[in-house]
Amino acid sequence: MARHIRLEIHDRIATITLDDEARLNAMGLAMREELVAALRALEAGGEADGLIITGAGSRAFSAGADINELRTRTPASDLGSSAQLRREVPRLLETLRLPSVAAINGHCLGAGLELALACTFRLASDRVKLGLPEINLGVIPGSGGTQRLARLVGLGKAMEMVLLGEPVTAEAARDMGLVHAVHAPEALLPAAVALARKLQAKAPFALMAARDAVLRSVDADLLSGIDYENKLFALCLASGEMQEGTAAFLAKRPPDFRTAGRRSPA
Repeated sequence: MARHIRLEIHDRIATITLDDEARLNAMGLAMREELVAALRALEAGGEADGLIITGAGSRAFSAGADINELRTRTPASDLGSSAQLRREVPRLLETLRLPSVAAINGHCLGAGLELALACTFRLASDRVKLGLPEINLGVIPGSGGTQRLARLVGLGKAMEMVLLGEPVTAEAARDMGLVHAVHAPEALLPAAVALARKLQAKAPFALMAARDAVLRSVDADLLSGIDYENKLFALCLASGEMQEGTAAFLAKRPPDFRTAGRRSPA
């Protein structure tokens, strides 16, 4: 049984809560192992159409890595399996079948921000700060933060956040494209659920294809990216979802991709 996270599913929307409020939801090895297990179970189980990730309490989404664990790490240990796990969590989240929404309800720092960066969407409370302060501990972000942040906010802003290690407000994060929207604390989770419901209504295979095409655009040259997009478009035609989408459009009704039995393979 998980001790460091909580997983709940309501009306096919899953919510994972980072649940170590006393330590500001710091991400230790045990929490990461539980996250990997939960994400894999959601991928395989088919019981959810979307995912929300948030933190327990109101002080922190996650304050970052467990500092006591950090002090024990060595060059040799960071070439081992635990280091791979730290990188696996955001990568698994980024490629999950389910679209994900980070509901950033408290300060989001270090490994916490690296987790949020891997989500499909990020919503933040207007009282939070976000940052990568690792430089102040004599290290750098180690779970993809330097790479994903630059892709979202541009090289200049990423350089500023990583090298200075100073957090930014939720409003500044929204203005630079780090978060998609800012809400009052009491409105944050309802907004995350509403966004997850919008995503739930989309064609599931096309949703994955669209996400993957956008993610590929930052790594590929234009012609390679267009070729990748074209192949994904062709796969969408084979998924069966286009038939429901066009039929619904012509009948002037909302499409019903999921109950029509056109769910993409897990």
